[in-house]
Amino acid sequence: MSYALDLRLDDLVAADADSRQAEQAFWPQDLTVLAEHHSGPDRAHSYVVAYDRSITWGVPGQPQIAAIKVARDLDQATYTLEMAYHATVPFAQNWLIERWCPAEPITALDGDVMQPADDLTIQVEQQIRDAGDRYEVLGSWTSDFAPCETWALTRDSDSEQAPIRLFLQEGDFDTHSYTVREGAFPDEERARRWLDERSGPLPQPSEYRGEAAGHRARAALRRSPGVAALPKAGPDAHQAPSAGTAQQLGSGRSL
Repeated sequence: MSYALDLRLDDLVAADADSRQAEQAFWPQDLTVLAEHHSGPDRAHSYVVAYDRSITWGVPGQPQIAAIKVARDLDQATYTLEMAYHATVPFAQNWLIERWCPAEPITALDGDVMQPADDLTIQVEQQIRDAGDRYEVLGSWTSDFAPCETWALTRDSDSEQAPIRLFLQEGDFDTHSYTVREGAFPDEERARRWLDERSGPLPQPSEYRGEAAGHRARAALRRSPGVAALPKAGPDAHQAPSAGTAQQLGSGRSL
């Protein structure tokens, strides 16, 4: 894991006011680089996912994952810089992929970060990365301390019946792993009420039900005599206990 963010802007000037403002919005020494990719002639384009350590001391609940895109015009000695903060790493990766960053290098995280606890977590994170502009983020929360969790509340443009989707990320310091689960709600009010009350399990999206049925059928086959065991599949095959914030540094700091 790199603690040295170098955007290589020496001897370059901002091409516009937005780029100048974006550069002034953070201190490079506060950013821990989680993934980066450089491309183009003379590596003129840079894409970075980083954890901003300074956010944890600011306003509670603010997103801590920075996505940064830099384009350098070496002939003109100028640069453009775009930056956005996100609740979780997959949303930051999605933002960069939508800005022409290749998916493979920016999804390879460096260092001793927490690992996905199960296949469903991997599936949901990939769904977020590949979503394009499908999810409109309505709100988010990041907690550094117990209960350590991060959530992003979104509106899913692909869903009519339950368009409000909640992505809940919980980590486990003991196992150095984390889970991500998706919840589905008919409206934002009910989603926020669930977040406040936690009176029941997170409502699963209806599209999970077919996969759950498939899993039950495979389980029945495995119990039948003379039938070879089949591999597990489907979201209900991968349940893990909750605990802290996902994607965390080896020191226990939330990402």
